[in-house]
Amino acid sequence: MKFKIIIKNVATIEEITNYWQNKDYINLLEQFDFPDADSVKPENLKDMLNMAITDFEPNEAAAILLSYKLSERLNEGQIGQISNDMLLDKVSEEYPEIDLHYDLFNINQLLFKAYNGKFPNAKATVVDFSMISEEGYEKEITREMVLKSFCNALSGGNVIKRLFEEKMTTDLAFEEAEAVVWELNKKDETNFTLITSEYWLKKEELVLSEFEGSCLLSESEEDEKQ
Repeated sequence: MKFKIIIKNVATIEEITNYWQNKDYINLLEQFDFPDADSVKPENLKDMLNMAITDFEPNEAAAILLSYKLSERLNEGQIGQISNDMLLDKVSEEYPEIDLHYDLFNINQLLFKAYNGKFPNAKATVVDFSMISEEGYEKEITREMVLKSFCNALSGGNVIKRLFEEKMTTDLAFEEAEAVVWELNKKDETNFTLITSEYWLKKEELVLSEFEGSCLLSESEEDEKQ
């Protein structure tokens, strides 16, 4: 299937709004031994958490955050290793299980801001775009469909294109798209916002602002979409 795509805006950000909710701040304040966390005014929660975090050594704080968000995915040894690695490397770009990158990014950036730069500064890319079917497709637009359709507009050096070129240009299933695209938010029937790591997509790697995107899906996926 083919889509007419217009890139309306591309921005680089250091923080994803609404990933951390007030309930997370309260829970984490308790994890960091802050008394009466539930009595803190909502507008002060984030600042209080930043202060509480810095009462701990950076790797200890990282371990607490990793345990809070990822204890069901990581064992104690992995958490200990990552909490040390985070001080040296952008783990949210390098960790082999890419479906953890989204959480690792948000943990990293909370630590980066709390410790005023002791942790590497990871970044994300936000793309606002419209996507209109040229064949009357009216079903759900998926992350896989977006990435496959974006292929024509990406520079040759783009990491997604280099690592997954066959999946992006053929009818092979592109399961990794669910982890590569962190958020795909639908504004209305034709307008969307995509958020991903700057590692996967840098602003300058989107070399076309208006283009035709082709998306080939496997027969089983086509059947599911019908």
